Amino acid sequence: NRNNKYKYDHCEFSRSYYSITDLFVLLYEDRKIIRGCSMTEKIAIQTKNISKRYVIGTKNSKPNTLAGEIINFISTPIRNFKKLRSLSNNATDNTKTIWALQDINLTINEKEIVGIIGSNGSGKSTLLKILSKITIPTTGEALINGKVGSLLEVGTGFHDELTGRENIFLNGTILGMNKKEVEENLDKIISFSGVSNFIDTPVKRYSNGMRVRLAFAVAAYLEPEILIIDEVLAVGDSSFQKQCLGKMDDVAKSGRTVLFVSHNMESIMTLCTRVIWIDEGKII
Repeated sequence: NRNNKYKYDHCEFSRSYYSITDLFVLLYEDRKIIRGCSMTEKIAIQTKNISKRYVIGTKNSKPNTLAGEIINFISTPIRNFKKLRSLSNNATDNTKTIWALQDINLTINEKEIVGIIGSNGSGKSTLLKILSKITIPTTGEALINGKVGSLLEVGTGFHDELTGRENIFLNGTILGMNKKEVEENLDKIISFSGVSNFIDTPVKRYSNGMRVRLAFAVAAYLEPEILIIDEVLAVGDSSFQKQCLGKMDDVAKSGRTVLFVSHNMESIMTLCTRVIWIDEGKII
């Protein structure tokens, strides 16, 4: 009803009173998210027509003469440039390629816990690497609102020669935190990881399980606004997996966004508010 007026004290409007019709006109014309208004939610991640193509090829044979080495040294940059140019556009050639992702469009709001499922090789990890800014898409774009903390592979983000303690500070710096902010969470990270006896040992001496425990603790406690977890938690034992699921739930309740890839349907059903199914590079 146009004559009925509603007051929205927390919305960022120039007037105090708007009709319902006026609100929808503003939403349509501006096409923006109105912060502080319960009518919509702030978007954490949005992808637009993301596709990723990889080249399938055999390794070039290594020359066994000095002349061959010199020619290979000169020609390699040119050959790599041609391959890069062919990937950056959609030109067709005789090179064998595979599309790991094709036209991925998704929107994830703040505070959501989203599960991503699919068979091995379906493109789940490729999507997470793009969202974590580890690799770039061949076409399309990803819009990320907030700092991203990711745990994609065992040992990712760790320097083997540094100790566990030093790697915690290294990861905090990468996330844009200062030393004081990292120190405030240091004891919690060490306690959660369960590697306190080895925290001053170089991580190259850690087992895969120890690496995953420390990496998850770092990713969860250094307070990124978006937490991306691949299926590496399968490396840990059942008690640690349960501990991680509880922590991810706490992370989401604190107002942050979680993306979780797993083949464990029980964990997905327990933790996630919704699920995205990817098959052969496409969202089903």
